[in-house]
Amino acid sequence: MGILKNNLLCTLHQIKWKIEQWIMGKIKGLLILSIYFLLVEQPVKGQPVPVLRTPDYKQLVSRADLIYNKPASRSEAGQPIGNGRMGSLVWTTPSQIRMQINRVDIFGNNSATDNFYQRNTDYCGGAGFVDLDFEQPVFNGASFKQELSCYDAVSAVQGQLVTAKIIAWNEQDVMAVQVNDQRKTNAALAVKLRMLRMPVTLRGDHAARSKVEIKGRYIVLTQVFKEKEYYCSSAVAIGLSGNTFAEITNDLTVQLKKTNGTNTSAVFIASAASFDATEDIAAAAILKLEAAMQKGFEPLYKSNKKWWAAFWAQSFIQLSGADGVAGEIEKNYTYFLYVMASSSRGAYPVKFNGMLWTTGGDARQWGGAFWGANQSCYYEALFPTNHLELMDPMFHMYTAAIPSFQKAAEQQWGSKGVYIPETVGFDGVPALPDSIASEMRELYLLKKPWANRSASFMNYAFTKQPFLSRWNWKFTGQWKNGRWEYIDRGDGPFGPVNHIFSRGAKIAYQYWQRYEYTQDREWLRDLAYPLLKGIAEFYRNFPNFRKGKDGNYFIQHVNDNESIWDAENPVEEISAMMGIFPAAIKASELLNVDADLRSIWKEVFNHLSPLPSSKDYPGMRQQPEVWVGAKRSISQVRGFGQRLPDGNTMPVWFFDLCNKGGNRDLVRIANNTFDAYFKERNAAATFPHILSKIPAAAAVLGRADAIKYLLPNMLKGNGRIHVMENRMDLSEGFFTTNIQRIGRMADALQQSLCQSAPPGPGADPVIEVFAAWPKEWNAQFTLLCRGNFLTTASLKNREVEFVAIRSNAGAACRVRNPWSGRLVRIYKNGALLQESKETVLVFNTAQNDHFMLVPKGIAGARLSPKLF
Repeated sequence: MGILKNNLLCTLHQIKWKIEQWIMGKIKGLLILSIYFLLVEQPVKGQPVPVLRTPDYKQLVSRADLIYNKPASRSEAGQPIGNGRMGSLVWTTPSQIRMQINRVDIFGNNSATDNFYQRNTDYCGGAGFVDLDFEQPVFNGASFKQELSCYDAVSAVQGQLVTAKIIAWNEQDVMAVQVNDQRKTNAALAVKLRMLRMPVTLRGDHAARSKVEIKGRYIVLTQVFKEKEYYCSSAVAIGLSGNTFAEITNDLTVQLKKTNGTNTSAVFIASAASFDATEDIAAAAILKLEAAMQKGFEPLYKSNKKWWAAFWAQSFIQLSGADGVAGEIEKNYTYFLYVMASSSRGAYPVKFNGMLWTTGGDARQWGGAFWGANQSCYYEALFPTNHLELMDPMFHMYTAAIPSFQKAAEQQWGSKGVYIPETVGFDGVPALPDSIASEMRELYLLKKPWANRSASFMNYAFTKQPFLSRWNWKFTGQWKNGRWEYIDRGDGPFGPVNHIFSRGAKIAYQYWQRYEYTQDREWLRDLAYPLLKGIAEFYRNFPNFRKGKDGNYFIQHVNDNESIWDAENPVEEISAMMGIFPAAIKASELLNVDADLRSIWKEVFNHLSPLPSSKDYPGMRQQPEVWVGAKRSISQVRGFGQRLPDGNTMPVWFFDLCNKGGNRDLVRIANNTFDAYFKERNAAATFPHILSKIPAAAAVLGRADAIKYLLPNMLKGNGRIHVMENRMDLSEGFFTTNIQRIGRMADALQQSLCQSAPPGPGADPVIEVFAAWPKEWNAQFTLLCRGNFLTTASLKNREVEFVAIRSNAGAACRVRNPWSGRLVRIYKNGALLQESKETVLVFNTAQNDHFMLVPKGIAGARLSPKLF
């Protein structure tokens, strides 16, 4: 019943959100675009109110287009087309347009599998190869061009007398290709559908079976994955307009071929996937295919144009500067939104390693697990974009798995509440046999020496996936005499991710942030608070968390992310508790529940050990105080506790612990710590790692001097990362096409332009525009702020021109004065509301109120319609 309830609640919230989006789309002039509502100039004491105009979204978004004047250098450099559930890169060979159809909901195995104990051997995502074969070399030479239009999501390919447009229909899981072939002779077109592997692939009791067949006018490829009770299937069905004939050319391939001489053709490619063994998956795909073919290409294209136009109208960032750097940042930010809208609207979050863009089958480095730090590159940047629907897949996956996380907290750690591992399968954490669970607790909590582990425990662990958190002490190995022999990592039960708890806190904090951004009390009550409570209770009841002789609670025998193992008071876990307990307390107060627990949480929070710092190490006490990885660590493998916090996670900044207006000591240490990262190399010469949150830390601290270099440098990648012509890279290994570094950049960019963080976790948010933005770059934006305030601002010629705010929820609004020390006029719905020169401007709002903030004395002519 718990799984059913959580699934139902998540589904209801998804339906509610989709209805809201539909309504907003229908009346976008009033709801979506009303932040640019024409505020009629009224003679309020002789001062005109500025007039706002909408930007030219098409012109703005088109700056992010991909334009190829020669074929992509490799398949992974193709152009991305997707509808959020289904997608492909589009690339060419001299005679073909090629795609690999991928989906977010195809998994070859679940997390309980016993057949993928060797690293990087499991698979997911892939549905089939599709080739449009023109049987002549038409896509080469001077006539070649391929252009991706981000505004309406079309990849257009031009060759010698042949052109094609490729789209992914937003309404159904169908990709469509419109072909115009002006060749006079031998104008052949064959659409080939190919398997990703041999028809039957067996691994122990796991089986992957593929089948190509002809069903009436259509060609179909199905896949079925089975292991014990696990089942997943997928199908690709293709139709071609006009007179065609179909044939199975070999065991792996089926094709449709034109038989008439018409110049235009339309190819429709549908897909479906299911975990239900009773569902006819081929029929499901064909149903979608027929819906698309009945409409034809043009109606699909028009539907897409309407959907994408509404999408782009919800927010924007526009940047410019004499050096051209700001424009490059803007282009990548817009592209980030395009890629996420194309890949994150399904039942599951898009995976960090390959996304919907793998091109060499469904195997990929790091396999089918979701790695929290990597996934955060995509999902931490989405709140301000005003596209919370793109986060729904992440919330859906974690909510559905909560019962398994509750079981794991009890079985694996002897705790209560909820335990979310750093790496997890799409279906959560499988239950363990009681005897295995009992010994696991003894071993992992260091109550039983690792050397005394039983043969039954090791035999059980032998077949488990080494990338899943609870088995991550398993390392690599080799085949000897027909048997796979692995080695552990040499540090007992510790590995990179199996003693990390902060991921659960970070996920729960995002549930809390969703409430902060939307003010949705139903979300807080039904989904966010249960998880906040669960994480708080997990920490409070964790056996190796207790009060010390100094009266403070401490935690030991845990990791600091992947960097330090077997540590006491690692910065990750102390930060997580400093963030999660205040959020849980505030949520319980808002909902008026769990007053007894609330008092207990307050006692824990008030007596929590401080963040580990250089003061904990005698040899470092003379330098400016900085945070370090852990108070101490006894690990023989990764035990360097005095290192700086992991730059890929930056936990103190994530949990709103060192924001402006908050604890002064924490802000001071935060700046010292940030400076310490640049002792050997300044920001201009620093090229952050793809997962690095150091640029985001710079933004939080208002360090525009560093932002100026860190944002563009992150886009460039470092020495080992080759950025392809589609702005993606393969930084995670084979077939891991991704935009992680662009997501991290987007997060830092938004915080540089507009922050809405509270001075501390659970406190009231404060909007601050251009908090860390280099003043030599002009900028305009509309972004969503906490409190559900859609905020627009402009900085031009080194001055903030205005701040405009639409209140979507009627919350009290707090804005840090953009013109420090100057008198600010606040207009409400076109009429003067108040004047103030306070550091933080505070005013009440009602739902749908519009506010304009300008310094006193500004002339209306300064804000002309040419602003955007």
